[in-house]
Amino acid sequence: MARLISHLDHSIIFVILAFSIGCKAYGSLVEKKSSPLFIFGDSTLITSHTDNGHFAEPTGRFSDGRVIVDFITEYATLPSIPPFLQPSAEFFNGVNFASGGAGVLPETNQGLVIDLQKQVKFFEEVQKSLKEKLGDARAREIVSEAVYFISIRSNDYMGGYLGNPKMQENYNPEQYIGMVIGNLTQAIQVLYEKGARKFGFLSLSPLGCLPALRALNPKASEGGCFEDACALAQAHNNALKAVLASFENLLRGFKYCNSNFYDWLHDRIINPSKYGFKDGVNACCGTGPYGGILTCGGTKDVPDYELCDNVGDYVWWDSFHPTEKIHEESANALWNGPSSDVGPYNLQELFLGKEALTIADEVDDPISVSQQFSY
Repeated sequence: MARLISHLDHSIIFVILAFSIGCKAYGSLVEKKSSPLFIFGDSTLITSHTDNGHFAEPTGRFSDGRVIVDFITEYATLPSIPPFLQPSAEFFNGVNFASGGAGVLPETNQGLVIDLQKQVKFFEEVQKSLKEKLGDARAREIVSEAVYFISIRSNDYMGGYLGNPKMQENYNPEQYIGMVIGNLTQAIQVLYEKGARKFGFLSLSPLGCLPALRALNPKASEGGCFEDACALAQAHNNALKAVLASFENLLRGFKYCNSNFYDWLHDRIINPSKYGFKDGVNACCGTGPYGGILTCGGTKDVPDYELCDNVGDYVWWDSFHPTEKIHEESANALWNGPSSDVGPYNLQELFLGKEALTIADEVDDPISVSQQFSY
């Protein structure tokens, strides 16, 4: 009997200890503040000062509603991230440097946009401002804890290469991809040297399946995607994947989330009904074949345009940009999606910390914690 009582007491002690550890872990997780967010990109990431949620008035977003970084901001429990050029904005929670039409290369839409190199320069200005306002230690903490989300390069391949005969004359596809990847790599290295450690990337979509490029397809009569554009996107994604894997091994503390956005979106384009869509080919708003002429809202030259009845049925909002529904689903995939869609980290792990999330999983199942202390 004495041995039995001793054994029961022993088990009770371990259970109490397990629950105690679980409670402490849960408390620390609740108290953990989400990381700031710095955004570098093109029109797909443009936001405004408007709070997250649905909008009563136009906000300048290239979508029928919210875009991917609106959702990421919401999941990370951050306030709206202000654009860099917003007057009197505070940048303690991050900044959005995105510029419509921007590319990795300075030559892409040169003089009309804020390219990636300039966006990184603006980040350096923000870093300096944070030091002046908060002191070196706190500024370094913000920079090192922040997540750096980068989605910029499609304009380099669409207008910068496929729409630029001179560039095609001077560089074959492999050489051009090498230039884009080289400049992107340099920007990542500069941010790393400034203290950045956690990066998120949205890989290139199947560019040739955008309504605008589908309409420009030399084989448009066959109704397929523009294969040359898709090939450029795939080659870019493969090159970036190799660079990021190399950085993870070479740069101490470098962590990243990279998406398989190409396959993820392509599946929704060719199998829309599988995901609750009705049309993966045509734009909801625009004119011409597939709605591929960018006239949504009317332009100076073409005031008329067509608008679909139910935008929720469509993958594409206009000739270049996806709908809010796609933005939300892709944000979900990046936040906590399976390894087939995102890796080696997901965004939730980068914002909240992989270790904290692992502890939270154990707290959800106290029995598993107690088993770790059993003999």
